Amino acid sequence: MPVSPESDWNRAARRMLAKLLAEFAYEGVITPRPDGSPAGAYHLPVAEDLVYRFRARRGAYGHWRIDPRSIVPTADPLEFIARAHDALLALSGDTTGHLIRELTATLSADVGLAAGALDVERLADLDHAELEGHQTGHPWLVANKGRIGFSAADAARWAPEARTPQPLPWLAVHRELARYRGTADLATPARLYDDELSAETREIYARAIAARGQDPSAYLWLPVHPWQWDETIAPLYAPQIAAGLIVPLPSDGDLRLPQQSIRTFLNASRPEARSVKLPLSILNTLVFRGLPTERTLAAPAVTGWMHAVRDADPFLAEDTRVILLGEVASVTVEHPLYDRLPDVPYQYRELLGCIWRESINPFLDPGERARTLAALLSTDRDGRSLTAELVRRSKLPAHAWLRRLFAALLPPLLHFLYRYGTVFSPHGENALVVFDERDIPVRLAVKDFVDDVNLSAEPLPELDSIPAQVRRVLLTEPPGFLTQFIHSGLFVGVFRYLAPLCEEQLGVPEADFWSLVRAEILAHQRRFPELRSRFETFDLLTPRIERLCLNRNRLHLDGYRDRARRPHAAVHGTVANPLHAS
Repeated sequence: MPVSPESDWNRAARRMLAKLLAEFAYEGVITPRPDGSPAGAYHLPVAEDLVYRFRARRGAYGHWRIDPRSIVPTADPLEFIARAHDALLALSGDTTGHLIRELTATLSADVGLAAGALDVERLADLDHAELEGHQTGHPWLVANKGRIGFSAADAARWAPEARTPQPLPWLAVHRELARYRGTADLATPARLYDDELSAETREIYARAIAARGQDPSAYLWLPVHPWQWDETIAPLYAPQIAAGLIVPLPSDGDLRLPQQSIRTFLNASRPEARSVKLPLSILNTLVFRGLPTERTLAAPAVTGWMHAVRDADPFLAEDTRVILLGEVASVTVEHPLYDRLPDVPYQYRELLGCIWRESINPFLDPGERARTLAALLSTDRDGRSLTAELVRRSKLPAHAWLRRLFAALLPPLLHFLYRYGTVFSPHGENALVVFDERDIPVRLAVKDFVDDVNLSAEPLPELDSIPAQVRRVLLTEPPGFLTQFIHSGLFVGVFRYLAPLCEEQLGVPEADFWSLVRAEILAHQRRFPELRSRFETFDLLTPRIERLCLNRNRLHLDGYRDRARRPHAAVHGTVANPLHAS
């Protein structure tokens, strides 16, 4: 049956093509040309018989905001790739093939999301866990729900937009293969399991191991993603399963809900309980979503150090009351062969393990609620913004609400950077905004330390006492690049989209938006004049910054080939910094 021109599929396809053209133009992959009158009209030649035309507004950091309804002659992103892959995009054949697959899967997920879309009034009433299932994915990456490895049935069951809590099976793994790490209050696995598992479940697990003639105390327990068990663990650990070193166990009875990161599950049965982060050997948003062995082992130590820094600093602990959602325990399971072969594809060294992360719910005051930063970019089917709805509910003027947002987000991030040479990657999924009962932003919560915390390569006295294991596992960057994690994670990765949304729906000119961001940075610097040299070392106000490129990595650098090390964002040229004084 022909698809209606007004179908959810065509609407989603048009939006995806607008995003594809905008992000490829931002990264310098394509160069749309001004189309004369009217202002904001552009064209993009693809072939002698195909020229795309559309309307766009330009913004900070060289941003493109393309009107999906203006694109002619066709609004099919798959057809665009098929026609443009060679001469215009310079893609290899294998990259083109895999990219079309990823875009098709993403488009299918977008259509499913549209079918269950809620208006902004209902979105604003959802709690953190429910809201996760209504997010549309990474705003910068075009193929943000490619999930190579998942079948259609897998996506329908395990994707966040399925919004279906599921039980997770567990495994018992012999300590010959498995290692446990925990923070000081979870120093032994027994302490963790007392919290995570009922006495009845612990007894069931112990009996299952004893029934095989094994000593239950010689095993560690951890949940496993059912897809990972079926596709990866059962075939690749077959000798260890046959030897009784890995024993399948039933579910612990709790239902868990996948978050946007897809490998992290919130506990839907017990919202105060810890979430679990599990390896998932699917390729999604640049990398395979496994758990690297060394980082999984080090996660509790990193958490212990981050918490100690926060707790010893009155500004962080008392003034900002920043919430650091710790990765407090982990079980790491090495593969007997792959983990000693450093040149094999990295996905084979990230196969099995679990990280337990604190839930945000116990840290919220009465009346507070948390939403991921990404949620502020949400719009409903009519294009209405969740941010605008929150501002309406707050009864604050838009400028005042934005000041409160920046005052909640920036001071703890800036203090960690300037005083401790430590930076988070505060992108939309890792950073959570805590709102009061009036939906006014009041403070920040951050998660995912071991993957996304980076240290200054330039020696600082505040880093002298960092534990060796923490220093060894956290990446270090020169000061000039360390600031990129705030620029690219927060300013480019979130605010680049939020600013034009606020201009359109709140009447806040984009120049005002960035002036408010700059004002918050300068206010923080005035509060800590003793750190003046650090403001210059970690210069967020420099005239230009390097342009990090996420889509370009997939298109032109790594493609879809296996690598021994995880890929990183590409760098291509520079862009003007809107925070620099004019």
